[in-house]
Amino acid sequence: MNYEVILHPDLYRDLKRLSKMQQTLVFKQFKKLQVSPELGDFLGNRAGYDLSGFRKLYVDKKKIRIVYRIVEEKVVVEVIAVGKRDDMAVYEKAWERR
Repeated sequence: MNYEVILHPDLYRDLKRLSKMQQTLVFKQFKKLQVSPELGDFLGNRAGYDLSGFRKLYVDKKKIRIVYRIVEEKVVVEVIAVGKRDDMAVYEKAWERR
């Protein structure tokens, strides 16, 4: 069964901050999530941001994180943030968008 990958509206801003190569790698990971959404590691409380129920997936040798959750009832993978881990910025964005 394939999952539909839904992107948070603010995610397009995140993607614009990445190089073209990194964007390509991110979209390859999105394709993988359609088939195997459980690929990512579980997140919990990261630097004071409660992201329980979300997962993270690495891109570009762990330079970039994709933060998402699986919505089983709708057969959807909802991607809420993509970005570098620097200063936990990607987790802060994810927490704000959850």
